Formats: sequence, C-alpha cells, structure tokens
Amino acid sequence: MTLVGRSGCGKSTLLRIIAGLQGTTGGRVSVRGREVRSPSPDVSLVFQRSALLPWRSVIDNVMLPVEILGLDRRTHRRQAEELLALVGLEGFEHRRPHELSGGMQQRAALCRSLVYDPDVLLMDEPFAALDALTREELSLELQRIWSERRKTIVFVTHSISEAVLLADRVIVMTPRPGRIARIIDVDLPRPRSLGPSDHAEEIARLNGEVHELLFAPASTFATATATAS
Repeated sequence: MTLVGRSGCGKSTLLRIIAGLQGTTGGRVSVRGREVRSPSPDVSLVFQRSALLPWRSVIDNVMLPVEILGLDRRTHRRQAEELLALVGLEGFEHRRPHELSGGMQQRAALCRSLVYDPDVLLMDEPFAALDALTREELSLELQRIWSERRKTIVFVTHSISEAVLLADRVIVMTPRPGRIARIIDVDLPRPRSLGPSDHAEEIARLNGEVHELLFAPASTFATATATAS
C-alpha cells in the first residue's frame, strides 16, 4: 500500500510507529497479530537517503543487519549476493558507495533492508531525491521484487502517480490533523508503467481521484467526520 498526503499529515510518523521507533498517543498498532512496542526484526525501514556507510563496500553494507542481529553470515552472504544480482548490482559488490550513482545506492539500500527476510518493508519516500527516469526505473524494479518476494510494503510518497503505480491500495491522508480521507483500491495487473498501456485510462482516472481528495477543502473531511460520529 502507499500513503500519500501533504507534508505534515503524519505519513512518516505512522511509519515510525509501525517500525517501533515512536510510541502512539492513542490506539494500537499490530504486526502479524503482535502489538508493536519496540523495533522488531520482522520490520525493515528504507529511508529517503540510502544511508550507506561510506567506508564499507556494497556487499558489507548489505550485510550490516546480519552482523547487528547476529545471524548466520554464510547463509545471508548468499542471500545478499542474490539480491544484488536481482537489482542489477552484480559486479559492484566490492565498490564503495561513492562509486555508485544515486539510483544504485538506493538499490543497495533496498537489498540491505531485505537481506534478513523481514515480513514488512516500510519505505519513506525512498525515490524522492532521484531524477524522474531513475524513479520510474526503480518503481518497476520494486514491482519486480514484490512479485518475487511477496513482502508487505508500506510506501510513503508525495507523488500521486507513484502512489497509484505501486499500490494495491492508496491511503489518502488529510493534513493537520492527519486522518485517512479515503482508501482507494487499485485493481490493475502488474507490471505497471507511466507509459502507454492498455490501462492508461484507468490509471489516469485513479490519479484524478487521488488529486481531487488531496486538494479538497479541509471542511469536506471535517463534515464527513462529524456525520460519521
């Protein structure tokens, strides 16, 4: 699913709560039936910047969670190599981050988040700092990884087209206070692209629906909430 909304509506805060990095002021969050009270190896978080350690090679950066969690290095080394091959970084295992493009660094960060096989992958605007072509390329890459790994992914974005392109469900949030305005189901086959396709008309319609919700007056949602309660 994707979370989309204006700055300050609570998208990143919600991710931090799911990751166990921040507590709630009310309600509860559960992952696989267990209430989230602290960080868990079942949940991995990918940030807007790759945050690769500059003194470590690509493969050593990918293996970092394995070292921290005390997992079997040999087994996960093979997993790391398979992931790097999956995202097109085979042959770059021993390069340093500064030798990679921004898009390649984000691919390495994605491998790092997947190497220990978490159940849930949280992504906080991971493509925001990239150029448009690289963003679309990594969007296609993420769809391919999802089709092979079938992880639960919660993806935060400011981009309407990116939200519709990637998600099975788009969660549209209202600003201050952050609430869910609507959950929009996206029932389209994958892989999806922003280019010409048999589903371009439906994608355009969904983009328009999300756009209309994001630009609706705040009073619209206040009225709806009052009526519902």
